[in-house]
Amino acid sequence: MSADISTTEHSAAGAIDDPVVAALKQHFGEHAIIEQATLTGLPVLWLSREVLVEALRLLRDMSEPFEMLYDLSATDERLRTHRQGLPDADFTVFYHLLSVTRNRDVLLKVALHEADLSLPSCVSLYPNANWYEREVWDMFGIGFAGHPHLSRILMPPTWQGHPLRKDHGARATEFDPYTLTVEGQEVEQHALQFKPEDWGMKRGNADTEFMFLNLGPNHPSAHGAFRLVLQLDGEEIVDCVPDIGYHHRGAEKMAERQTWHSFIPYTDRIDYTGGVMNNFPYVLAVEKLAGIEVPERVKTIRVMMAEMFRITSHLLFLGTYLQDLGAMSPVFFTFTDRQKAYEVIEAITGSRMHPAWFRIGGTAMDLPRGWETLMQGFLDWMPKRLREYERSMMENAIVRDRTRHVAAFTTREALAWGVTGPNLRATGCDFDLRKKRPYGGYEHFDFEVPLGSNGDAFDRGQLRIEEMRQSLRIIQQCVDHMPAGDYKADHPLTTPPPRERMLEHIETLITHFLQVSWGPVLKPNESLSMIEATKGINSYYLTSDGNTMSYRTRIRTPSFPHLQQIPAVMRGGFVPDLIAHLGSIDFVMADVDR
Repeated sequence: MSADISTTEHSAAGAIDDPVVAALKQHFGEHAIIEQATLTGLPVLWLSREVLVEALRLLRDMSEPFEMLYDLSATDERLRTHRQGLPDADFTVFYHLLSVTRNRDVLLKVALHEADLSLPSCVSLYPNANWYEREVWDMFGIGFAGHPHLSRILMPPTWQGHPLRKDHGARATEFDPYTLTVEGQEVEQHALQFKPEDWGMKRGNADTEFMFLNLGPNHPSAHGAFRLVLQLDGEEIVDCVPDIGYHHRGAEKMAERQTWHSFIPYTDRIDYTGGVMNNFPYVLAVEKLAGIEVPERVKTIRVMMAEMFRITSHLLFLGTYLQDLGAMSPVFFTFTDRQKAYEVIEAITGSRMHPAWFRIGGTAMDLPRGWETLMQGFLDWMPKRLREYERSMMENAIVRDRTRHVAAFTTREALAWGVTGPNLRATGCDFDLRKKRPYGGYEHFDFEVPLGSNGDAFDRGQLRIEEMRQSLRIIQQCVDHMPAGDYKADHPLTTPPPRERMLEHIETLITHFLQVSWGPVLKPNESLSMIEATKGINSYYLTSDGNTMSYRTRIRTPSFPHLQQIPAVMRGGFVPDLIAHLGSIDFVMADVDR
């Protein structure tokens, strides 16, 4: 292992006494498991392809199991220069497992060579591996033996190449000008045609002929460019196939050509209703790589603004959710309150939906004079509005009839499908990273974690109203106890230094020039940061190869697995129940497709 990577040997040393690592070594032998020291904060273990499925089964079935396959993706290692001490590999596939009962994670890695890019599928162990394995096939060309339907998921079926390979172009100028003839259009349209037999569906049975219906990709209830192919027996949903990728923009590929600083605005566009909440896990992961500890004032400002965007996101959800159920007035009420929140956000950040305001080591600027008055006005306004929403919406008899016990699922089912955030807590599972694994200053705040009991569409709506109350409670503590100090860390890899210092010291001027013209250089290592975002757990897994930009940026979003679960929830349900369920999930397609 290189000198740069070995600076985190304490991480691996801490794993020696880890019971999970010990169990794997005892089962497979000491030499079958290779530990990698990283800044991820969790055990990173390399194992062979031959024992992968057995290792996953062991972790899933142990007494305090790893119930969730949190993430599954890959890295093209062929251009990575700092790999000393790691198994020889052209490609790496990694499996991030999460245990709610243990409140801890483990990362398994498998090394592959270009001549043999195949792994056994683990869909039989973790059903949500289905889409993740399809994504790895789509982006990297790595196959999974035994997968029920290994096909492209984000790219068109006719796409040539695998975009996240290092030899695939990253800019439009690297490709020939795009043209589409009439004949070519017919080819593309034919490729998109849904064939039920490809998905194991029958066109009918002895009693009836099934109807196949496209819901989307242009439909109000689809909440974006999202297509659901429904297999219907009258109003009953026999089965359905979600079709995503219409909103795919290649955010992970873009990260490979942007500096550590300049990628921040791209994060805003992932969950585009989450604003600075999207900046949060990215800057935390970069700060781990850079070794930056931010001041207490920065932590408090970040928490305050993240909770403001949690409220604006939940207000958007609530209005559109009730609109999907047939109520017209709520969306006007929630957008009125959302506007009041954005007035505060704009006054502080200078922008509204996509401020890109968090920075590596701090924020773009300090809080403006008079921010407390604006924020307090919003805090005084919202509580009575939330109670009004409960009276006029959630206590409405029609809303209750449309959502009670509709599209319900259990905690066990939620974990098996990778469900996180409010949708998981609606089942009664008390798992919120802000409490279980406090990050970015949340350990200093007093708040409750709202829980549901039925895991149905009603609980998913009610829970978010309670979450807004708790967000207001957190923001009030920020207003009452805002620390003094600087709004950025005093570190050469952080945001540009104050202008007055830049004009006084030549070293500061040089640092500023290099940061702006070239960007910071981060030592080779890997880091991971997970946060409780508006729609569930969002994380950034970053790999630095000692350059001014990321070698690999993996963005794990909550909406991706939430949509994958739809068929399991809706089989045997009815079309109106599907509309209610889609509204209750709270997803945006940019969060799914990236």
